[in-house]
Amino acid sequence: MSRTYSIATVDDVPALVALVESAYRGDASRVGWTTEADLLDGQRIDPDGLRELITNPLARVLLVREGAQLLACCELRREGDDAYFGMFSVRPDRQGCGLGGQLLREAERIARDDWHCHGMRMTVIDVREELIAWYQRRGFARTGEHQPFPYGDARFGIPKRDDLRFEILYKPLRPSLPEA
Repeated sequence: MSRTYSIATVDDVPALVALVESAYRGDASRVGWTTEADLLDGQRIDPDGLRELITNPLARVLLVREGAQLLACCELRREGDDAYFGMFSVRPDRQGCGLGGQLLREAERIARDDWHCHGMRMTVIDVREELIAWYQRRGFARTGEHQPFPYGDARFGIPKRDDLRFEILYKPLRPSLPEA
């Protein structure tokens, strides 16, 4: 069955919440390698915030499906000359097979070719060394810039430790070469 890419609508919110939660929280997330279950409890995504993101004219939530089955998603948001990449989720039982890399390349293509962005920025919890290394192998660099974790805001989860913070990663986007 072939994979298709599409842009999320508000009708996709329940399936998106289930996908994101399965990739990062609880025992189901431990099947994959992106789990945050040892760092955070509670929710990973807020359904109301997701609806707001989907209806934002400067954002897209990209979906990857095989047939009717939702396999992966990411957030792409235009922020000046750059794009913000986030909410990157792949079903735990489909991680490690190249699907995430394909979705990341599609997000980069949209940011570069459709939005004419100069670069892509993202945030990662800085103790997630394996995840940061994955992004570095795909051209992202650690900036050394940090943002505080939103402690006390249950919309982002319930921390299990008190040293969490986000690090900003950045990747310049090179213009596509014209086809010969």
